[in-house]
Amino acid sequence: MELTGKHALITGGGTGIGLAIAEALAGAGAEVTICGRRMEVLEEVAGARMHPLVMDVTEPDQIFHGVAQAVAARGPVQICVPNAGIAEGRNIHKMDLAFWRGMMATNLDGAMLTIQACLPSMMETDWGRVVAVSSIAGVRGLRGAPAYTASKHGLIGLIRGLSEDFMGKPYTFNALCPGYVDTEIVTRNTAAISQKSGMSEADALNTMVRANRHKRLIAASEIGAAALWLCGAGSSSVNGQTIQIAGGQV
Repeated sequence: MELTGKHALITGGGTGIGLAIAEALAGAGAEVTICGRRMEVLEEVAGARMHPLVMDVTEPDQIFHGVAQAVAARGPVQICVPNAGIAEGRNIHKMDLAFWRGMMATNLDGAMLTIQACLPSMMETDWGRVVAVSSIAGVRGLRGAPAYTASKHGLIGLIRGLSEDFMGKPYTFNALCPGYVDTEIVTRNTAAISQKSGMSEADALNTMVRANRHKRLIAASEIGAAALWLCGAGSSSVNGQTIQIAGGQV
């Protein structure tokens, strides 16, 4: 198992894409700190090489304290996965500043602070990977969700900037950009779309399925496999990239 001895930290690691990435990295031998706001959710999935840590990415003190705890327990964070995020559509006419700032606080500020907290320990080692979870909304506009789109574009900008700052060093920075993934977020969005539009939940779900080029929801394990590849042998020249996982060209 090629990641034996490596410590990974994943925000939003108790459910959905974060959990799938955690399972992939732990399966390859890494010790994985899974972070989230609810200990009961984390404890349900914790196990061999997966360690729960309560941490709210909208609270800077919690991030730095939590990462310090994880480093003390399992060593330098060599794989940082800022994954925690919220996905909610609201057009600009119905969007207030509180909604905008809440989206940015989680999806962009939280990712930046997580990376910032992990980098000092990573830089004490000779190898590191930052794998941010963005979205296809990070590479194109998503109708009805300008705040979400902006947050995910910003995350990609952050990753590209960091890849330039650390160019030539043994650390890479990449972003995964999934389409619609079969997770609880899609389930919640199905209900929300149905309620707002008056269409059936089956039709609401189908709007997301059709948005993926291959006309199916993506399995969370596919995102986990992509993250594992970015942390594996032979990926060291992949840096500053947006890996689109959407069933075809976006």
